[in-house]
Amino acid sequence: MEYTTLGDTGMEVSKICLGCMSFGSSDWRPWVLDEEEARPVIERAIDLGVNFFDTANMYSNGESERVLGNVLADYDRDQQVVASKVYFQMDEDDPNSGGLSRKTIEQELQASLDRLGMDTIDLYQTHRWDYQTPIDETLSALTDAVRRGDVRYVGTSSQWAHQFADALHTADREGYERFVSMQNHYNLVYREEEREMLPLCQQEGVGVIPWSPLARGYLTRPHEEMDATARGESEDRMRQHPYVEGGGRAINERVQELAAEHGVTMAQISLAWLFHKDWVDAPIVGTTSVEHLEQAVEALDISLSSSDLAYLEEPYEPVAVSGHE
Repeated sequence: MEYTTLGDTGMEVSKICLGCMSFGSSDWRPWVLDEEEARPVIERAIDLGVNFFDTANMYSNGESERVLGNVLADYDRDQQVVASKVYFQMDEDDPNSGGLSRKTIEQELQASLDRLGMDTIDLYQTHRWDYQTPIDETLSALTDAVRRGDVRYVGTSSQWAHQFADALHTADREGYERFVSMQNHYNLVYREEEREMLPLCQQEGVGVIPWSPLARGYLTRPHEEMDATARGESEDRMRQHPYVEGGGRAINERVQELAAEHGVTMAQISLAWLFHKDWVDAPIVGTTSVEHLEQAVEALDISLSSSDLAYLEEPYEPVAVSGHE
């Protein structure tokens, strides 16, 4: 395993972050692994040197956090970097179970800590931008969480670059904790983040941990085989916006070609492309298979030439922003 610092924090994380949306309850999504099935995947990740795990309160309605916490309880907590998120409404009868108000953050943070069975979350992230709550209130509540010792670092996820710039400026002006990471939508067939968000993160020393690095599976198999997985069967959006628009299908075909040339899988070529991007710290890789996890780690050793990178990127065409409003 290779390690890197998360942005300017000095905290060392594995260059692969294990995404835990795939773990929790199959009642939530049919492709999600229950605890008995998830345990071997998480344990193998630890064996391979992965020390970075990302979950959220809304994944399987909290069950993802519980499963992750149960497995990690058998290991040295100090060697783990655990990230979770808050924003989406957890209880349809409780409007304060969603958003980024002080009340929501404090009650949902405590619930996440309880499910994880931990005293502290290493990286606590806002899952989306809250248009109803002033950023000052959100940052103030998060700062208090850090000072209480409930959280070590705060991060955020998909939003407009001007919103993120406002959050950073507000933190600097008021002395609040700064967002140290950006979890954004970024992969070979969705590169709109290269226009503003990624340069901003690079300028501000913010760690970048992209979600959906394999485009919900679109970059793991030929276009015409998208129905071959449980997730592919259940999610029509995998065959729609934004991945198949513009040059998406051509990129999918070029990934196939390079995978054949290198003797590796399409997923490995797609991850290797991300590993070659200086502004990416650790893509968040979700998997339901030990084999696919091992292949993701092996992708760290794949070297792509500048001509390979250019060949993969050349068909890309701008698409509408996806992943946030």
